[in-house]
Amino acid sequence: MGNAQSPPANPRYASASRAFSKKELEDLKSLFASLAAQSQTNNQYITYFGLHGPLGDRMFDLVSQQRKDQRLSFQDLVIAKGTYEKGTKDDIEEFIYQLVDVSGNGILDRSDLESVLIVMFGTIFSEKDAELGPSSQKDVVDIFLNAATFSKHCEGSAEKSMSFEDFRNWCALLPSVKKYLASLLMPPDAGRPGSQVPCLLHGESVDSNMMLLRKEYAWHIGGALSQQELEEWKLLYHSAYNGLSFNTFLGNISKDGGPTVLIIKDKEGCVYGGYASQPFERHGDFYGDMKSFLFQLYPKASIFRPTGANKNLQWCAVNFSSDDIPNGIGFGGRVNHFGLFLSASFDQGHTFNCTTFGSPCLSKTSRICPEVIECWRVVPKGKQGTHDAVKGSVLERFKEDRHMLNMVGLANSSE
Repeated sequence: MGNAQSPPANPRYASASRAFSKKELEDLKSLFASLAAQSQTNNQYITYFGLHGPLGDRMFDLVSQQRKDQRLSFQDLVIAKGTYEKGTKDDIEEFIYQLVDVSGNGILDRSDLESVLIVMFGTIFSEKDAELGPSSQKDVVDIFLNAATFSKHCEGSAEKSMSFEDFRNWCALLPSVKKYLASLLMPPDAGRPGSQVPCLLHGESVDSNMMLLRKEYAWHIGGALSQQELEEWKLLYHSAYNGLSFNTFLGNISKDGGPTVLIIKDKEGCVYGGYASQPFERHGDFYGDMKSFLFQLYPKASIFRPTGANKNLQWCAVNFSSDDIPNGIGFGGRVNHFGLFLSASFDQGHTFNCTTFGSPCLSKTSRICPEVIECWRVVPKGKQGTHDAVKGSVLERFKEDRHMLNMVGLANSSE
């Protein structure tokens, strides 16, 4: 295979190759052969590996060890993947940190991140997502940039840049971005980590323009989930179609178990919510597991996963008369001081900073007034096919849900 079969002359190659099994090295040779064939170089080297724009140029430059000869060899590929995929967490993050410095000047600033995000969204949200136009794309880029911190002073510049620690914190808040950037040397198929967007299912009567959950938001939330949870998400409840009703909400989401994504837009214009790994069911105390998390979608995109400080993960209190058990749904914090809480009246709630998720107040103020509430069922891979999303008029849905709630003894819980 030409260069792919050359004896190792580079000690870095010899060291890197030991990190791979025989089967993995054979797979790398197949990958190299495929990319070299596309480059039309008689299997000698790669001149391009499928990523356009400044991010692709920077990746090629790093992997070819910045020789500037536009020739990426098999040894280059093994050395890069040895660091990029087999290295320590610090090694991998340092490589990605250098990668997003697309200007290559050793200064990671806002313009570098903006260039990277534009390439990412142009790749992930292709022609099939044509609604992501120029103005919309700028909005999406901005909400991801708003999560970034620039604390590093640069000599000769009034603007600060992003330190390595700033970058690590940004990646922790945006796991979808890190997944994407950490998978660029993998074959570019539909299942590549960081590229998969859940299929959003809803009834024909639901206007997609009224939904809070845009595809780029779903991609962002999905960064904290497994590949098996990124196939289909089904709309179970939307306040514009079902009314701001706790009873209806519980009736709709109780029809099939499983994790849900709760999204709120408040009257301040902020959009945020929580991923509930366990069904919302009547409890008199906190419950749930460490898979739950809180998130922000607008004007800033962030995800806050459990810190392990406590186990106050999910809350769902229904029809309790004690002030010590507030009726409603919530995440994190403590009673009456939740990370996120919606009262059973569904017309008010609150959000405070909480140690459960290491999260700040998710809105502009601690007291929130919901304007829109949505809830989506995360349908695990292999369980797709039941597409009975929100259907019918509000009155029809309300009758069905009241009947179900009466059967399980939850009716009148918020009246």
